Amino acid sequence: MAEHPYQIRQAEESEIPRIRALIYAVKINPMNLDWRRFIVAVSPDDELIGCGQIKPHRDGSRELASLAVVPEWRERGVARQIIETLLVAYPGELYLTCRGRLGAFYEKFGFQVISETEMPPYFRKISRLSRLLGTSGLIPADLLVMKRNA
Repeated sequence: MAEHPYQIRQAEESEIPRIRALIYAVKINPMNLDWRRFIVAVSPDDELIGCGQIKPHRDGSRELASLAVVPEWRERGVARQIIETLLVAYPGELYLTCRGRLGAFYEKFGFQVISETEMPPYFRKISRLSRLLGTSGLIPADLLVMKRNA
């Protein structure tokens, strides 16, 4: 594996404020941000530059979630490294939700768009909310639900 100008590692409790700030800055779901589930990317100066987690849901499904990278570090492989690290740590069936324009990116990791009838209850609810509230700006109107079998 090639060397990167950043480090990928397990999050530390002291990073909770930085993780929350990044999630809010990129305007993604701020619910259930448990630092113990997070992988973070940090710069050589120990700046938090990216994060992601695998979030469990009550219905038994697991979600690749909270994937965020600061703008200055995008297009440099940070998200890819976070995802690959999480996929190794959490093999098996995973779901995710994303904006429609990101579907092709997640397909590279084996995720495929699924129909509402294939979705576990949590994701079915999110999909329906997207259709109802999509025009409000609270939830993206073009939300995709994707699944990975591995």
